Amino acid sequence: MATTFGAYIRERRDALQAGDRRAFSLRQVAERAGIQPSYLSRIERDLEEPPGEAAIRRLAAELREDADVLLALAGKVSTDLLEVIQRRPKLFGELIRELHKAPDHAVLRIVREMRDGNW
Repeated sequence: MATTFGAYIRERRDALQAGDRRAFSLRQVAERAGIQPSYLSRIERDLEEPPGEAAIRRLAAELREDADVLLALAGKVSTDLLEVIQRRPKLFGELIRELHKAPDHAVLRIVREMRDGNW
């Protein structure tokens, strides 16, 4: 798996391009995402910093990827999550640090319980 934002974008686009060469060319993806092809090329080669949240969200949609995954790879947090954290920073800081230690299955269980309202 790619370790940088740019490498991940390139890897994901290449995988999709294998199934549909024209639709996932660098030029086509860039145009649909509303960025210049040369800029996307520089991003993919890690010659340019990741774009802002809006552009990352558009790239995520084009690449059929979760926007939060791409934002995290870019070292960013979505605006809606940032607002939640800023309302109760100490509590959410502690929660995230504790969840970081838990195995995935335990975190998923907590998420499901919260979503289903099973407290």
